Amino acid sequence: MVAVEDSIRALTYRQLTRLSVVFSRLVRQETDADRVAVMLPASAAFPAVLFGVLWAKRIAVPLNFLLHADELARVVQDAGVEVIFTIHHFQELAGQLPARAVYLEELPLKRMMLFSMLRPPPPAPTVQADDTAVILYTSGTTAEPKGAELTYRNLHSNCIDALASLDIRRPQTMLNVLPPFHVFGLTAGVLVPIALGATVAAVPRFSPVSFVKTVAGKRVTVMMAIPSMYAAVLKAKSATREMFQSVKLAISGGEPLSDSVRQGFLERFGVRLGEGYGLTETSPVVSACSESHYRDGSVGRPIRHAEVQIVDVEGREVSRGGVGEILVRGPGVMKGYYRKPEETRRVIDSEGWFHTGDIGRRDDDGFLYITGRAKEMLIIGGENVFPREIEAVLEDHPGVLQAAVIGVADDARGEAAVAFVIPQPGAEVGEEELKRFARKSIAGFKVPKRIVIREDLPKGPTGKILKRKLHDLL
Repeated sequence: MVAVEDSIRALTYRQLTRLSVVFSRLVRQETDADRVAVMLPASAAFPAVLFGVLWAKRIAVPLNFLLHADELARVVQDAGVEVIFTIHHFQELAGQLPARAVYLEELPLKRMMLFSMLRPPPPAPTVQADDTAVILYTSGTTAEPKGAELTYRNLHSNCIDALASLDIRRPQTMLNVLPPFHVFGLTAGVLVPIALGATVAAVPRFSPVSFVKTVAGKRVTVMMAIPSMYAAVLKAKSATREMFQSVKLAISGGEPLSDSVRQGFLERFGVRLGEGYGLTETSPVVSACSESHYRDGSVGRPIRHAEVQIVDVEGREVSRGGVGEILVRGPGVMKGYYRKPEETRRVIDSEGWFHTGDIGRRDDDGFLYITGRAKEMLIIGGENVFPREIEAVLEDHPGVLQAAVIGVADDARGEAAVAFVIPQPGAEVGEEELKRFARKSIAGFKVPKRIVIREDLPKGPTGKILKRKLHDLL
């Protein structure tokens, strides 16, 4: 049975195991360091290298190849890696990093695979549940990158509990279009399918065309992506309803899903997008909508063994329906930030609750709703305003595909909202029209002072809108 395939190669589970053994031996030959970097896209090669690193009883450090070389160098230095397993595509970037690159194309992998078949595989390493398996860096774009240490318990429990809560059973063909240096891509695109025994169709570089062709050609049954990707697919003229006939479950995560994208996917392709919620520090899944447990606008109920609490600014739990910071506790919560005990203590309290910094509420049935981000909160004329509230209203307009709201200094009110809007394909919308539309649903002080209409916005490695860069567009 095929475990993972991309446009170049396909690996059965037996072949994936053998190739992982090959890489485990290569890791031991190339470095004595505890941490080994992997810089590869979503592909058949990535899980083989990842499991090879783990089989060698080392810690894997997936690298964000979309960062600037200076930013990535800080991550490499912080992690203390000596060797990076990568490909020639990233040779220019790898050459600027303070570690030695091992290029997969230069390795005699076919010969090593044949040789490995003549020898029994080495025994699996003895590891403890709380041993670190992977370090994922959450803020490599800052001067002080933070590496979340995810343990074997974290990753294993999150995979098993997510599968159980979403009631995903084999056989499945799962789409992987997310970069594996991102926790969503690592877990949903690599670990969850292999834990299930599914087949993974990997797309190394996202494009709407490659997305729909892979879904149709491989008859994908489960797909997980971020809203920006789904929004881009909606713009693809070549995409048809027939191409999505095989899809049984579609999950959206990583950022808020607009009603326009949700409704557009349902109306055009007959696919209902269910939202999920998670963070790097929670391995990542906290909650998700399933086929049997779904609610529009909600990120679902907490998965098995994940506890969620909503607290006010004093740390007291609010009543159901009340808005506050989301706290998470359970086996998926990280060990901590690598070599940053003070940072760890700031986000994980003495009772094991991880303080997400996200604002949300839960309804009487336990469904979780994300209403904003504490750090993004605006204070307009003394009133707390969450950008997501304004974004949701603008995205209700039939001509709006996506909206992003930031705060700017304002002499009269201290802060004011500025919105950036991407129109629906073929739609024409104007600033004053959108302001009038917003005034019908939100208080006047929340209506953006300015609305900027653009065909596209700066996005991060997974397609998430980078709000910190929106100020540069003003």
